[in-house]
Amino acid sequence: MNSSTQLARNLIRQLIQNNVTDVVLSPGSRNAPLSIALYEAEQRGLITLHVRIDERTAGFFALGIAKASRRPVAVVCTSGTAVANYHPALLEARHSQIPLLVITADRPARLRQTGANQTTLQAGIFGNATTYADDISDPGVDLTSAFLGLQSGPVHLNVQFDEPLLPDDENDWLSGTNVRPFIATEENNDAELTITDRRGVIVVGHDRGDFTVDEVSKFAQEVGWPLIAEDPLSFPQSIAHASLFLASQKICQILCPAAVIVIGRTTLSRSTNTLVKSAGREIVIDPRIVTVDVRRSADQLFQTLPKITKSIAGDSDWISFWSSYGQKTADLLDVLPQWSEANIARNLAQVLPFHTTLFISSSRPIRDLEGFATPRAGIETFTNRGLAGIDGNISTALGIASQRTQSIAVLGDLAFLHDITGLIGAIDTNLRILVINNDGGGIFSTLPQGDTVGFEKIFGTPHGLDPAAIAQSMGIKTTTVTSIDQLVHEMSLPISGLSIVVANVPNREENARMLREFSRMIDSTIHLGLNRSLQHPVLGHI
Repeated sequence: MNSSTQLARNLIRQLIQNNVTDVVLSPGSRNAPLSIALYEAEQRGLITLHVRIDERTAGFFALGIAKASRRPVAVVCTSGTAVANYHPALLEARHSQIPLLVITADRPARLRQTGANQTTLQAGIFGNATTYADDISDPGVDLTSAFLGLQSGPVHLNVQFDEPLLPDDENDWLSGTNVRPFIATEENNDAELTITDRRGVIVVGHDRGDFTVDEVSKFAQEVGWPLIAEDPLSFPQSIAHASLFLASQKICQILCPAAVIVIGRTTLSRSTNTLVKSAGREIVIDPRIVTVDVRRSADQLFQTLPKITKSIAGDSDWISFWSSYGQKTADLLDVLPQWSEANIARNLAQVLPFHTTLFISSSRPIRDLEGFATPRAGIETFTNRGLAGIDGNISTALGIASQRTQSIAVLGDLAFLHDITGLIGAIDTNLRILVINNDGGGIFSTLPQGDTVGFEKIFGTPHGLDPAAIAQSMGIKTTTVTSIDQLVHEMSLPISGLSIVVANVPNREENARMLREFSRMIDSTIHLGLNRSLQHPVLGHI
């Protein structure tokens, strides 16, 4: 048996033994030993092999599978520029602590820097974006250290293959392969947190610090404070529309808490982060403080959910006061234009069937759902909030959908255009993609640079393209909607295969103006109205 075949078979056997059930492969020549071994393993029913021609989309597709399955997923490519295309997905995996195993084929070390074709310095190319990296040439290599590294994030294995690259035997190398389950390392949790404040708030980031919804809900119930969730579709007990009413400086000052507990990262609304920084005491709970966010600061830092003890009774009036602001904001939502991005998010959240899996892209869609969706249960949500990029969103959603029976993804038009190649070879996946099309970078119109000279060219970036026509040219079932009734109808239909719904919404400037007007309405109507009718639990009548 030649050394390349022996090395490839050893690697794939160890992947199978460590319960890697899904591998995403991009075709190439130098990775031929791995490709052949993977195909043989799939023929024996030991793995599921996914083929994606574009390494960048392959990386994000694998990321989606890993997010949904909570198991390590491997991606395999050839040498050269193919390797670098994994970097965006790998960075997202690192900052989200997703077990992504990147395996890149390489030429032998003796050919590096000699002018050999398709050869560059691949070993260690991803730097600190990985938890573990190795440059492998030994056919008998042991991957134990690599799988330990996957406990806290992505791993890179750069594998040197010498010619010949094709097998020269018919050995039944998979016979007797035993599978042992991947079990994430569990930390002993003896941490304790004593609640000493009656007026506190819990803020849950969209990623929840990788804790489960049940774990966070149980913890919040024990603490007894109001809960703000960047993901209101996972926490029905959360305060509705907090990011909207906290944008009022007056309301934010009134609701300034004595203490705040932040679970995970808060990456969406400036209003929520302003509230966090205004608190008298900040407590952070996030496992990444020991791996990625090692310089994160707070009055107290925990990497696991601590056990709760209390030295003071809870304050039901404080929770009621928060809920009143949420309810009053909800009462104003009927003034939203029927066909607007905000109202689309509001209605979509209401009509999603129970047990639907939802992927939400970065930029405006995720902020609109945070602000305008009514808190509810029954939806499993996913996002790429490790670095909050709009790249690879289609591929991530498809990877997630491959592990579920019915899924929906909500993307902006730029996120859709950014990852069109992700649609290749995905027809059989049960995923409906909703594209919010406002012809450019809608979020920038709501940011301070909205009044910048030259805005349309350097921020707005209108593309003038029809996402529906693009999807149809790829043979994908596509529908265009221009009203709430049409949208609700299309999004309520059973999901079978890959389909796309394009919502052509009013222009970006009109949407930004509507959001500003709604914010002013909250600042005046709700603030003044509630202050006349409510008694603040600490400040008295205001």
